[in-house]
Amino acid sequence: MSWWIWALLIVMALILLILFLLIITKLTVTLSLYHGNDNDHFKVKLRAWFGLLKYTIDIPLVKLDDDGPNVVFEEEKKKGNESNPSNKKVSKKKITPNDFIDSLNDTKEIIIHVQSLNRIIRSFLKKVKLDHVQWKTLFGTGDAASTGTLTGTIWGMKGSIIGILSGYMRLQSIPVIEVTPTFQHAVIQTQFSCIIQFRIGNAILVGFKILRYWRGGMAKFKTKPLSTLSGEKHSV
Repeated sequence: MSWWIWALLIVMALILLILFLLIITKLTVTLSLYHGNDNDHFKVKLRAWFGLLKYTIDIPLVKLDDDGPNVVFEEEKKKGNESNPSNKKVSKKKITPNDFIDSLNDTKEIIIHVQSLNRIIRSFLKKVKLDHVQWKTLFGTGDAASTGTLTGTIWGMKGSIIGILSGYMRLQSIPVIEVTPTFQHAVIQTQFSCIIQFRIGNAILVGFKILRYWRGGMAKFKTKPLSTLSGEKHSV
């Protein structure tokens, strides 16, 4: 057997091995969100292969743009350990009302073109594990009566949302839910965190199912990078 055949077999075996490892790899996503009056912070940590692969997206600042009705935020991306990252990138981004409308348009296009999308998503979410859910809120309007009424409403809203999440995903532990009323002054502080875990192979399978059940020709996407799929020019 020629050497190039052996080389081809080895390359094919390596590709199959990489694909197999990718399919069985568990991805752990840690979400952390904090809102306190004008102070907002959002962090996403991605971890795989027992922590050998780490990636962090940190959004420490969200504010309204002085030039118009836009939301400006700073985004910090880190590879490897957070305290000593191998690669770090900081950038400022702006979300305009048109960006939000384009996102809604793309969501509508996917719903229209993918048959049984709800069943596909539900099937994937059943394999997703949800753990260490914590949702703590400090709330007050400055008026004792309205604070008491709205505190009960917040409790009910949280209970409903957690109930929906547990119905779609595999809840691994009892969520920690707190609503602390303050009757002296107006304040709202919310802290939410959770850990989501799923196999990358299941996410890839969702992509294949979406392609399989796609119907009605090419969709007209508006946001990047989806707009490149439909040949639309995205204005910068």
